[in-house]
Amino acid sequence: MPGSPSNPHDGARRDQTRRAAVVRSWARASGRLIAYAVAVTLAVVVLAFGLSRAMPGSALSAQLGSHATDATRQQLAAQLGLDRPWWSQLGTLLRNLITHGDVGPSMVNGESVRSAITARAGATLSIVVLAMLIAVLLATAIAVVSATHQNRWPDHVLRVVLSAGIAVPAFWLGLLLVLLFSVHLRWFPVAGLGTGPAAWLRSLVLPAVTAAVGIVPLLARSLRAQLLEVLHADFVVAARATGLSSRRILLRHLIPNAALPALTLVGTNLAYLIGGTFVVESVFTIPGVGDLMFRSITNRDSTTITGIVIYTAVLVVVVNLLTDLVVRLLDPRLARGGAAL
Repeated sequence: MPGSPSNPHDGARRDQTRRAAVVRSWARASGRLIAYAVAVTLAVVVLAFGLSRAMPGSALSAQLGSHATDATRQQLAAQLGLDRPWWSQLGTLLRNLITHGDVGPSMVNGESVRSAITARAGATLSIVVLAMLIAVLLATAIAVVSATHQNRWPDHVLRVVLSAGIAVPAFWLGLLLVLLFSVHLRWFPVAGLGTGPAAWLRSLVLPAVTAAVGIVPLLARSLRAQLLEVLHADFVVAARATGLSSRRILLRHLIPNAALPALTLVGTNLAYLIGGTFVVESVFTIPGVGDLMFRSITNRDSTTITGIVIYTAVLVVVVNLLTDLVVRLLDPRLARGGAAL
């Protein structure tokens, strides 16, 4: 009735209903994302299998040479399972992945591909994590300075630097860093991994910086665009009108509101960073997954190549899935959106 006092239980029920609706919306969005991740992973498995079998040369030629007899080649092909139809080989690959989490033995030395990758994954993941940390810190600093000085000389200088960073090849930059900081200044080792914790960390600095430089321009440009969008938002204009200092506006409004888009950018650029890390490992002679990848390509070890592609893709898909789930959990408005892996 008009004028009657409101029942406090009605407000509590409305809040509970809204929370339940948010949870249902997030659960539906999560289900779509998980289904999309599974489909992408399956597509990557099939594509990796097909491309590894279609590359020039074969494991038979790499192991036996060009003067092997037909009988020897047929015997090795039967031993490696290459004499079976492609659908039978693909079925074996899928069965091994589902039952053992492995793609099978290497065609070169018979070692489990999963074991070979696991033994080298520590070095690669260490470089990736350190490079991502360096990239996020540098990109955030560059984006903040560029956005808060829009269309002024710091913005123009930083945008030119970012454009140059995209054009610099990772192997060339790595060689320059080695020449300067390892050969002349002797601050860091030239190549390889150190044995102790301190030496191990020092040996990762130059590879991580080299890998980070390739991703900083991508993160900084996107984060700059997000910061500019927040800078012109009504609540920031109102905050300025109330007399808040630029520092407080930056810390309380700009960075927190740009944090979620930045988190999404980190997930979406992970694949680019891992690919750059593979190249960097060859420059610094790091015994990681990238080194194993190039050795496998040289030896035409299609099983190991397939395994590296699949495990890397699974890592990227899982990280993007978790990133999307966290972002949608922190911002329920995004739960109504579709899959964005």
